[in-house]
Amino acid sequence: MPRAPARSDVPADRPRDLPLADVVRLQQAACDRAGSVVYARILEAVAADVEADGPCADLLEPWAANALADAVPLRLLGAVHRIVLAGRAPELAAYYPSAGGVDEGDPVPAFRAVVAWHFDELEDGMRHGVQTNEVGRACALFGGFHHVARSTGLPLRLLEVGASAGLLLRWDHYGYIVGGRNLGGDAALRFHEPWSGAVPAVADDLRVAERIGCDVNPVDPSSVEGARTLRGFLWPDQRHRRARLDAALEIAARVPATVEQADAADWVDDRLAAPAPRMATVIYHSIVLQYLPRETFRRMRETLDEAGHRATHDAPLFWLRMEPAGEVADIGLRSWPGGNDRVLGTTDYHGPPVAWTS
Repeated sequence: MPRAPARSDVPADRPRDLPLADVVRLQQAACDRAGSVVYARILEAVAADVEADGPCADLLEPWAANALADAVPLRLLGAVHRIVLAGRAPELAAYYPSAGGVDEGDPVPAFRAVVAWHFDELEDGMRHGVQTNEVGRACALFGGFHHVARSTGLPLRLLEVGASAGLLLRWDHYGYIVGGRNLGGDAALRFHEPWSGAVPAVADDLRVAERIGCDVNPVDPSSVEGARTLRGFLWPDQRHRRARLDAALEIAARVPATVEQADAADWVDDRLAAPAPRMATVIYHSIVLQYLPRETFRRMRETLDEAGHRATHDAPLFWLRMEPAGEVADIGLRSWPGGNDRVLGTTDYHGPPVAWTS
């Protein structure tokens, strides 16, 4: 049976009637599936606290209208994690491997104490949208970029929506090891056998002419606060993700990339106002659409379609995206001229292994 088309060209539904405790439990289940024992235990307690109208309910309730789409439980966990990483919650740090602890025992009493002692700070921290900037997603995007380079023979103009700290703008400086061969850059960050089954075809001469992104709240990866923000949104017992992020921060310090503060629709409209001759323009994003207001997404789609009509073989346009499709994310690619759409593969939300199908 043919595979259904990717749904990565539409924003995630933003339900307004799902009970807040159910949203927390959905996140708990996701953390449990991904092997984060610490967060699974903590979120079980958070859900119970929400049902009991406790302090966690007070923190989460103002954001309940879009709690699922805005990943509101992760906002709370990230705000607490930042306090832990700053060395201001030693009792909870004892359970967080990211802060030198061990993922054993019951972290809930210590977590509740942090919520009580730092309530005002956490209330403010809830205003910060999730900024994972997970570099493992580079393995999903890799094949899309190489497909564009192979099919056009042109240098790539990389334009990332929701770029956060710009770590995925530097994807070509990461190593991708397959059968002992490195398909990427000679870098501190290397992904070993990131694809299950087929391996993406690699362009002989991939060149990046421009790399620039936008975000409503860019993160400076070179600053102490910026690095702590990124680390805070990682799950504390997922050591492999922390190691990947640390290596990516090292690369970011020596590979320049610009992330502009801007609304996604306004920025895309500005960047696609005219075709870029002798370059393949790639608009791309990963796990971003759920955070965009529907009006912003509608305007961005209109701009992409209009720019697509102006695209030529000398100035083609591509829309590469990795977005939710149930328990996995689809990797989709639309190309202009023509407006052809295809599914390239699927992947976990945090990256490898990637099931490459195109």
